[in-house]
Amino acid sequence: MSLVRVERHGGVAHLLLDSQHNRNALSAQLRTELYHSLRDFSVDATVRSIVLGHTGSVFCSGADLKEARSGPPAPGTPTLPQILVEIWRSPKPVVAALSGVARAGGLGLVAACDVVIASSAISFACTEVRIGVVPAVISAVLLSRMSPAAAHRLFLTGLPVTAEWAQQAGLVDVVAEPENLADEVQRFIEAFAMAAPGALAATKRLTRSPAVVARLETELADLEALSAQYFASEEAREGLAAFAQKRSPSWVH
Repeated sequence: MSLVRVERHGGVAHLLLDSQHNRNALSAQLRTELYHSLRDFSVDATVRSIVLGHTGSVFCSGADLKEARSGPPAPGTPTLPQILVEIWRSPKPVVAALSGVARAGGLGLVAACDVVIASSAISFACTEVRIGVVPAVISAVLLSRMSPAAAHRLFLTGLPVTAEWAQQAGLVDVVAEPENLADEVQRFIEAFAMAAPGALAATKRLTRSPAVVARLETELADLEALSAQYFASEEAREGLAAFAQKRSPSWVH
């Protein structure tokens, strides 16, 4: 069963995370399907824009913690850094459309997109520290969008924040009432459809040039190593075990 539902509406490719059994967690299968869909549509001349959305009440809950406990993925499985880079380097504008909450690694997907539209009813949180790991990989794209002070608070506390707070911090571009979310997404889709494809791609490269993307790739490689270090730590082993057993980790009193 596919975990990324692909829908085409004219020149718009909709990629819907559709893995509700694990709250759209970034499992190996979901990462693989999302990565290859992004690559395919980035070179499809008939596609003018890409919308990254979801099914269910959660946009993305971050890493698949059950998989994380079972060992490393098979060689060649696309990583989250590869997906973030693919969004950045895509010549097509990528719109994140969120009617559900985003947690941990899911915020990385959000921050990498060109336009982020969120329902006023949802929340965002970086919960990594609560299971003994760090938001290393996603910090590369979050810090390119958010004010340092806001990101600092988000990373350290693990507390949820509203869509309005995320907009003020720079993570979200448009906050819409739930019933108006689709209309706001359509407004941007139509704007992109009115732009010349070549000019639009060149305009995106003004801030995401090959040199900038190359620096991002280098930074992500270092951050991925840092993330792996903490996932292998004693604290992470305890945090993941506590998560699986639905209890508080040992450091919570």
